[in-house]
Amino acid sequence: MSSFIIHRFCPSLSRRALHTTAIRHVDRPTAFTNMLAGDVPPPVQVSSITSAGIQLADGLILPSACIFLDGKVFLWNVPSNLWDGWGREHLSIFETVVPKPEILVFGTGKRMELPPPSIRGYLKEMGIQLDIMDTRNACSTYNLLAEEGRRVAAALLPYTPRPWRS
Repeated sequence: MSSFIIHRFCPSLSRRALHTTAIRHVDRPTAFTNMLAGDVPPPVQVSSITSAGIQLADGLILPSACIFLDGKVFLWNVPSNLWDGWGREHLSIFETVVPKPEILVFGTGKRMELPPPSIRGYLKEMGIQLDIMDTRNACSTYNLLAEEGRRVAAALLPYTPRPWRS
């Protein structure tokens, strides 16, 4: 039986629902076969983004930058000023993964900000298509592409930059 969540519109709330789909975990055969899925783990889904951080479908809030890759979430240590001090080392995780994602959806915070040519060129050298957008749209796009079974990764910067604490 499916369950539906109905969101009421309230203009005082700064949250907008993102595209999400419940993930079915079934350990017995079903009448349906997902032709798009392979050995890809279930995608991590984002349910919303606020000034507090990026909220996952399971309720966990990530207050700082993160990378979604192969069904996992990685904490991402990036400079606090967008594009100041950024280099290849901030995206080196993509050198180590096999297979590499087809698409990297990059959420740059409240507004879309183009990365420097060196970052774009670095990802292009690895054969990764870069889609840049604000973080809200990046979360929704990532959810949709991951749901389709695409090899997609997301690099997400929160609205309010915060360093990760150990």
